[in-house]
Amino acid sequence: MIRNALGSLLGLIGATAAVWSPFRAWYDGRHGRDYRIEELFSSAGITEDKAALLGSLLLPFLFAALLALVAIVLRSRLLMAFSGVVVLGFAVLWMVRQGQAAGSLSVGGDGAGLGDGVANAFGAGALLILAAAVMSGRPRRRDRVAREPVPEPGSYPEPYPERGQRGPSSEPPYPEPVEDPAHPPAPSAWPPPPKDHS
Repeated sequence: MIRNALGSLLGLIGATAAVWSPFRAWYDGRHGRDYRIEELFSSAGITEDKAALLGSLLLPFLFAALLALVAIVLRSRLLMAFSGVVVLGFAVLWMVRQGQAAGSLSVGGDGAGLGDGVANAFGAGALLILAAAVMSGRPRRRDRVAREPVPEPGSYPEPYPERGQRGPSSEPPYPEPVEDPAHPPAPSAWPPPPKDHS
């Protein structure tokens, strides 16, 4: 329970950081929401064209945040880890395409080079994967069966009641056998026991 709560908290922080990262500077002061998502997969690469909000890097990060929320509700470690992989995957893919467009990537303290939006994205992905590792997930079926209470030894009903007695249910007692004079029982194939002459 505590692990799921802690993992859910880390997942919420990671999802928030992932959605917030496109609104920060990614490279040379250009925000992540300005990069078109199709430029990451096209042969032209990254251009100076400005993207629509839902056609930018915000789209995959929104998807990852929704996956994280579903993972929290379902207590799914797999979905939580997958959301972190989505964030890290698109951040790495952007770095590759940006490096191809710029020739090289640089880090500068005056707003040039890589910005804090990239750091937010990588931090968000790491938090989501950490949340998946912390969560205990849903209990397995074997664990649920093991936690079921075992009945007391005296609480089991008698499976076979004695002849002529009523069982735990309302069924009538077993009838006594009745001998039919017209059809006597067949003689036993076994010899009678020896008599005791002592």
